[in-house]
Amino acid sequence: MAKRGPQQVVAIIGGATAGAEAAGMFADRGALAVVFEQNARPYGKIEDGLPRWHAKLRRKEYDLVNAKLDRPGVLFVPLTRIGRDIEFADLVHHWGFSAVVLAQGAWRDRPLAVDGAERYIGRGLLYQNALIHWFNHYEERGYAGPQVRIDDGAIVVGGGLASIDVLKVLQIEAVRAALRDRGIHEDTLRIEHDGIPDTLAAHGLTWDALGLRPATLFYRRRIEDMPLGEIPEDADAARRHKVEVLRKRILTKAMQKYGFAVRPQHVPVGLLVDGDRLAGLRFQETTVVDGRAVPIEGAVHDVHAPLVISSIGSVPEPMRGIPQEGVLFRFADLTVGRVDGYDTVFGVGNVVTGKGNIMVSRRHSTEVSLRLIDHFLGLDKGEHAGEEKLLAPIAGTAEDAAAQVADIVAGRSPLSRDQVDAIVQRVRNRQAAVGYGGTYREWIERVTPDDLV
Repeated sequence: MAKRGPQQVVAIIGGATAGAEAAGMFADRGALAVVFEQNARPYGKIEDGLPRWHAKLRRKEYDLVNAKLDRPGVLFVPLTRIGRDIEFADLVHHWGFSAVVLAQGAWRDRPLAVDGAERYIGRGLLYQNALIHWFNHYEERGYAGPQVRIDDGAIVVGGGLASIDVLKVLQIEAVRAALRDRGIHEDTLRIEHDGIPDTLAAHGLTWDALGLRPATLFYRRRIEDMPLGEIPEDADAARRHKVEVLRKRILTKAMQKYGFAVRPQHVPVGLLVDGDRLAGLRFQETTVVDGRAVPIEGAVHDVHAPLVISSIGSVPEPMRGIPQEGVLFRFADLTVGRVDGYDTVFGVGNVVTGKGNIMVSRRHSTEVSLRLIDHFLGLDKGEHAGEEKLLAPIAGTAEDAAAQVADIVAGRSPLSRDQVDAIVQRVRNRQAAVGYGGTYREWIERVTPDDLV
């Protein structure tokens, strides 16, 4: 192994949008970036959090991530989960890195806040991340993960963009199953593009003729409060009203195209159980006061359903050695994402904010962002045009944060040649242990299923 000169070496945990941006930023500044990725492929929620009908967006993001990771100054270490395969404390204190950057995103579903709900995961209760991962991969020949049974009439607890994608999955899968029972095999992407009414009409059918019950979204506040577009803090009453009208219009279009129902101002407060399975939820109606959902005393009723999906957001997975505040990591300095208790550990991207979904850019006007959401949700029968702009804030924020961390690291003394070589040797040993050899591009080609959808 050739000797390297003095250099900064930075460990980056997570290889998707935020991690790739950080790796590129450090490499541009002459540091060596070592990217530890828990999966074989580094695409994170672009691959496993976005439903597969966002095919063009996914391919574009894959290309952007690949360009950042397949370059001099970046070493890629797949199939390595920090906290399982390598202890976080070992990585920070014993590997010798100049800094460690957390960029693993928010992969843990925010728990459904009903006592005892976790006991029924897989038995009537499913979380959003598990549903979308299954949906994206279950038709691949090599898929060996958990199977999900989609029953019509499901309950979805949530209210954001991701909740609408969940509802679309439920509705499309229920329709496909009903059509198969009639000997009709329909394509997922066609249903998503054309919408359920038009798809059924092409077969001389209607929703009512199929005898299906719609999936229903239960949201704690009003429809116009749904986070489908940010309202600027300084917005006057007229601007606020305009955004609220646009939010309602978007949801109405989605309901018409995909056939789901919405029950606003309902919060889950109890479980309905049948034997060892969850059979629905008890809801309490709410009133909205100063933007908060306030339960109405006595306004409680039961809703039975064969499946409950919780889609209330994602948070970082706990990691031993990283202090937490509630469900989020604790940061001593949010401006640079400095983790509390460490001088050389920083966070970038959704691991800091705890936001696991695509967020609307505050850099666009609200009206422009809402038009992009129309494309993102497929409501205009377009080709999801411009939806990549919704990802721009994630990459931009990660790049800005990485630049600040890079400035801090640059102010420290570089590692010696022997220190750099020792880190690289440990990296090579780990790569060999997981079967990584050759180049990044060769690895990606080897681990990408030929029937990836």
